[in-house]
Amino acid sequence: IAHALVKAGVPVIIAGRNRDKAEALTAALGELAQAAVFDANAALDAQLQALKPAVVVNTCGPFQNADYRIAESCIRHGVHYIDLADGREFVTGISTLDASAKAAGVAVISGASSVPGLSSAVVEHFRDEFAEIDEMIFGISPGQQAERGPATTRGVLSYVGKPLKPYAGHPKPYGWQNLYRQDYPELGKRWLANCDVPDLDLLPERYGIKSIRFSAGLELAPLHLGLWALSWLVRAGLPLHLPAFSGALLQAANWFDRFGSADGGMHVILRGKGVDGAPHERRWFIIARDGSGPHIPTVPAIVLAKKLAASQTPNAGAQACVGLVSLAEYMAYLEAMNIVTVT
Repeated sequence: IAHALVKAGVPVIIAGRNRDKAEALTAALGELAQAAVFDANAALDAQLQALKPAVVVNTCGPFQNADYRIAESCIRHGVHYIDLADGREFVTGISTLDASAKAAGVAVISGASSVPGLSSAVVEHFRDEFAEIDEMIFGISPGQQAERGPATTRGVLSYVGKPLKPYAGHPKPYGWQNLYRQDYPELGKRWLANCDVPDLDLLPERYGIKSIRFSAGLELAPLHLGLWALSWLVRAGLPLHLPAFSGALLQAANWFDRFGSADGGMHVILRGKGVDGAPHERRWFIIARDGSGPHIPTVPAIVLAKKLAASQTPNAGAQACVGLVSLAEYMAYLEAMNIVTVT
């Protein structure tokens, strides 16, 4: 995100708790970057008052059990806010800050990532082909060698094997269950399983989707199916607190990198009635090669931060990142990378 903003001529402040990392990135970015070393959960108010940024991009995950203190600090100081949250309750609940954000004249945007940022962009792009959308099946399968952080790992492990809040068409879902294999262009078949994302609530409400299902998967079947087996132990009631083992499990998974690839994909399948009343289906895939996949979730934050820094839309208020970035804007940023779409 920082590299893309600097490339676009937007000055950035690299803020975090590790001085060495902040200064190393600042040096790599050049004269448009500066470092600020502090704990966002303890000193943000003072830092916002001193630094006076136009926009804060919050990447401090995991968001599954986070509160809104960072967004609330931004509202108090009249600073636009964007986060890359994928926590279902966190993103859907951001609207509770709508009144205070409007009063402060700032935009507060949650979920500026692959879900719901890219997923909603795909639905927006194809929605005019449909009189109604009966079903949406979508998911993400990153390459084994793609970067994985501890926050993402803890976030997923927090709901593996646990009952998820019901969503359209699925009254009793469980995390990392309901296995299926998805055939991706160029990549072949990969295992996927239930994941808990904000889209499960947001997209049926926005687009009238009657049945929705989001899944994610690990490229290597032994790792994916091993986590699926753990999900059954959790579901059976064994006292396993998987997030506590996130570091060890991530380290173990990294050992298998030599057996996987750096190629990942995302799929979106829409089914319903076309404008002529006949059954209609649209399948859309994005395939990322050579480790370029981790760039995909960053695009909404980049596009929106550039707009807000230039005092462009969106309007003041707090909302999830649904329909705020078009598919054309998305792909324009990714066109220089080894990333293709198949429709």
